[in-house]
Amino acid sequence: MSDDLQVEESGPDRRSLMKAAALVAVPVAGVGVVAACSSGGSSSGSGSSSGGGSGSNGGPVTVPSASVPVGGGTVTSGVVVTQPQAGVYKAFSAVCTHQGCSVKDIENNRIKCPCHGSVFSAQDGSVLAGPATAPLGAMTATASGANITVSK
Repeated sequence: MSDDLQVEESGPDRRSLMKAAALVAVPVAGVGVVAACSSGGSSSGSGSSSGGGSGSNGGPVTVPSASVPVGGGTVTSGVVVTQPQAGVYKAFSAVCTHQGCSVKDIENNRIKCPCHGSVFSAQDGSVLAGPATAPLGAMTATASGANITVSK
């Protein structure tokens, strides 16, 4: 019998496993952060959102004026339409200038981003509270009959 004991390594050591786990965990964590700042989700009764620009196909967006309350607004097809005063309609891009989330809630003449809490003026799209530092992109809102047409 031999008193010599030989140890064979049969697989990766702990350090190698930890390195491999870190390489997988970092990209996966990044996906979670991107998903948290993406547009989508539901609004609290302020309309729906589906993209950016002047409508999903780049053309004009038409909304019924009845869907835009005084002091409030609606979000549709990547556009925010507000009515800060009776008969005065304003339009902006629904994309928050902080990290690209879609704004959702419009009430009391304030447009709110649900992702990080930025607040914009329904009158001119200016920043009322950060973290955003740039205003929402202005668009042209034209009232005609019972509809408002929004274009760039």
